[in-house]
Amino acid sequence: MEVQKLLPSENFIFVADQTNVPYGGKTQKQLQSYTDKILAFLVQRDVKAVIIACNTATVYAIDFLREKYKIPIIGTVPVVKTIANITKTKKTAVFSTPATAKSPYLQNLIKEFAPGVTVYRVGGTGLEELVETGNLENKKIDKILHESLEPLLKKNVDAIALGCTHYPFLRDKIEKIVGKNVQVVDSGGAVARRTKAILTNNKILGNKRTKDFYYTTGDRQKFKKAVKSLLKKDPRNIDSIII
Repeated sequence: MEVQKLLPSENFIFVADQTNVPYGGKTQKQLQSYTDKILAFLVQRDVKAVIIACNTATVYAIDFLREKYKIPIIGTVPVVKTIANITKTKKTAVFSTPATAKSPYLQNLIKEFAPGVTVYRVGGTGLEELVETGNLENKKIDKILHESLEPLLKKNVDAIALGCTHYPFLRDKIEKIVGKNVQVVDSGGAVARRTKAILTNNKILGNKRTKDFYYTTGDRQKFKKAVKSLLKKDPRNIDSIII
């Protein structure tokens, strides 16, 4: 996780809403309701800032959440500006959940940061739910990736932004499909730098590392298995919550 790498003295509370995944298939009203309950849970634990580690939740709920809560809220959005800057063919793509792909928020990002560049919006239906299982060798994953990405190669795309925080776990598979001539980027580094800047500017940067806590709205054992598989960690502080 890029944020943990950049901020090694911070303590983190991670909430996985596995009961309501996939977020990419939910309405804006549902997303606002789910994220509102999670924010309330975190605020009760006296967090000093919140990162919405989901592109779909960000584009549909961050404005609503920022109006309601006073703590800093950092969103995660596709790095449209990055792909617009690095493309040589002027043909790029954002690979995200279907909901993010069709969102007005993403459309506005493209309009603002990618003038004169073609940005194809591609939705990987069901991928985030499959990644949540922790089994990245599922043949369904390979099928969705090939069907989603191969058409982009025929369109001369040379830069792809991963617009879902689950997709970096599939980077090796994605890069193998698109080849070495296509640059694949994600927002992890940008989110980490933005978080550090906000904590620094608000003079709330941490200086004492203790331990992280993990919560899930789903099954704890399945969640632990997924964390061990995806993050290469053996989390001990895991609990369940209901939202």
